[in-house]
Amino acid sequence: MTQKARIKLASTDLSKLDTVCNEIKGISEKVGVKLAGPQPLPTKKLRVVTRKSPCGNGTETYDKWEMRIHRRVIDLTADDRAMKQLMRLKVPDDVYIELSLK
Repeated sequence: MTQKARIKLASTDLSKLDTVCNEIKGISEKVGVKLAGPQPLPTKKLRVVTRKSPCGNGTETYDKWEMRIHRRVIDLTADDRAMKQLMRLKVPDDVYIELSLK
């Protein structure tokens, strides 16, 4: 029975996340392993609301900031060649990867 690998990706920059997903898809096509994904997960939205006025007097005006965390899940069969190529993959600093074997 073959093992499966689950790759969870997260990033604040959507374009960098998509380039890493495309590189993983290219590796799976080159090696010839089954690939399921990248499946998009719901985007986490972290919101911060603060008062503009430092002293608290004046009109009630607020600054609103939002950071979005985009996530993807990729499932593929865990082949030796595919895993070696995945470990050599160049990943940008703001893309986080979690690899687990099932």
